[in-house]
Formats: sequence, structure tokens, C-alpha cells
Amino acid sequence: MCCMHHHNPPGGGSKQWEHSAPSAGENKLQEEKPLTMGFGRKVYSVHNHVGVLDPWPFYESEEPISPADPGPATSEELTRFMECRGIEKCLIMPNYGIPVQEQPFRLNELVVRLCREGKGRVAGALWVSGLPQNRELTEKALTMLDEPGIRALKMSYLLGGTPDPRKWDEATLQLHEKIFNEARERNIPIHFHTSPGGSSDITNFFELIKRYGKDLKIHLVHMGGGVSGHIRLISQWRDLIEGGYQVYIDSSWAIGFAVRRLLKEIDQTGIGVDRFLFGCDEPWSDYEGEFWKIQGAPISDEIKERVFWANAEEQYFSKLV
Repeated sequence: MCCMHHHNPPGGGSKQWEHSAPSAGENKLQEEKPLTMGFGRKVYSVHNHVGVLDPWPFYESEEPISPADPGPATSEELTRFMECRGIEKCLIMPNYGIPVQEQPFRLNELVVRLCREGKGRVAGALWVSGLPQNRELTEKALTMLDEPGIRALKMSYLLGGTPDPRKWDEATLQLHEKIFNEARERNIPIHFHTSPGGSSDITNFFELIKRYGKDLKIHLVHMGGGVSGHIRLISQWRDLIEGGYQVYIDSSWAIGFAVRRLLKEIDQTGIGVDRFLFGCDEPWSDYEGEFWKIQGAPISDEIKERVFWANAEEQYFSKLV
């Protein structure tokens, strides 16, 4: 997702609003009709958010609003979500987007439960944070890493901090290295949100990749984020891959020119053929648009098969039981 912020609510920035979002049982997924466009093609999505997100007074809004539909909150809803889109396997992670540090941590247990009930079709990413104020919550999340189906960690600097290790103080450095060590020991990727400008700009990630990317799997969602991020990431793609950096991407929220250009380059050179994955980023994006970015690209079907499922199988699902 590319989360949005806000003006602070009356009474303090950490106050949560009483939400009026649909309950799990009222989720619109129950009313959704199956899409048929992708049926017949095997599709795994490695970027999907689960759980209800409380309404928030985003930007100039005077009243709390819910910009996106709630994510699946039960196994039945997740199964329905997948079946309606023809998704065979998916990687799930907490929904987030409001400026409350604790909010995405509270959905980690939902991720664990949905993975347990996923019958080998659902893998999960746990929310962690490198901000020292979230140390206790992050350490609790790390204790769940060995739960069945947990195959990644999820981090975003939209809620504060920076991925640039040159700007970390000692406490921030220690917490990041604890998170990275846990991921390395299990050989699992960390999902990092990217978006143009601000702390999540791709330029802030290059030093992190340089320091840690040779023995840490770094999954950059949104392909670097926006036009500037796409151009910067694509211009360094060959050097990153041939330099031995373990960089992965998904094309959710990516702009068409960048997806076509990089896929054609991969098709022609084979460089990074195992690093490009499909993610629909629902409920913030839409499966239809994300699917056609890949399906409609002028590349070989062999590459499409890699992107739609084979790379995901190798990276996230091969060890699921």
C-alpha cells in the first residue's frame, strides 16, 4: 500500500476513533462476484493486506474516513478473496495507513492465525519497526517468526524513521540489526514500502542495500515508488543484481512505463529473472489493474509465468506445508 496521513485528531495524535467500518461478517467480499479474466493462469500474489483499518481524518477531512475497503479478517473471507480473483496462493501482511504505531502490530496475530488455517496456500509477513519506541512491540513480533507459514517481515518508514543507516542513532541501529539478523537466520525477505519523496524515497534505501543487501533479502514493494523511484531503481537494476545484492520487487502501484521497460529488459537479458514478483496490494490497489500490467506486457510467456507464480513459489511458498 501507499499509506496516507492526516491531521491529528482532537485530543492527541495517538487517539483512535471509534470506527464505523463494516464488521468482518459484513465485509463486502461476501458479496463479491468472481472475476474470470485471470482464470486459467496460475497466479500467486505476494502483497496483500488483511484486517480492518480504523477510519481516520486523513488530510483535510473533518470526519474520520475509510479510504479503502477492509481487508479479509477471517479464513472464509480470505478464501473468498482469493477465489474471486483466481489467486492460488498469497502472502498476507497487516493492513496499515493511520499514524498509530501500535495499529499494524495488533494485526500480527491475525496474520499468524490465517497462515495456520491457510492449508499451505497462505504465507505471512509480520509487522516490525526499527523505531526504538517500538522495540517491545517488535520483539514480541519476532517471537512469532517460527509460527507455521510466516515467511517474511514487513517494514515501512511512512510512520517515522528512515531506511538510511547513516542517519540512525545507536538505539535505532541496534534494533534494525536485531530485525535483520532474525531475517537472515531464517533466510526470509523483508518487505520495505517505497514511495516518491520523504523518508520512503528509493534514494534513502541505496545505502541500506549497500550495507546489508548481500546477505539480507530486500523486497522493495512498488518498484521503487513513482516515476522518480522507478527510473532510479531501473537505472541501477543490472548493477544491483550482478553485484550480488539480494533485491526483489513487486509491481504493485508501479506505473506502466516502468513495468514494461524492466520486464522487456529481463526478457532480453535474463538479469534478475528470479527477482520480479506479482503483488496486487489489495485492498489499496485493484487486482484487475495489477494483473493486466503483467498479462498485457509485450514479453514472453516464460517470463510471465515467472512473475505470476514461479518466483513467488521459490521465494515464499516452497517451504509451506
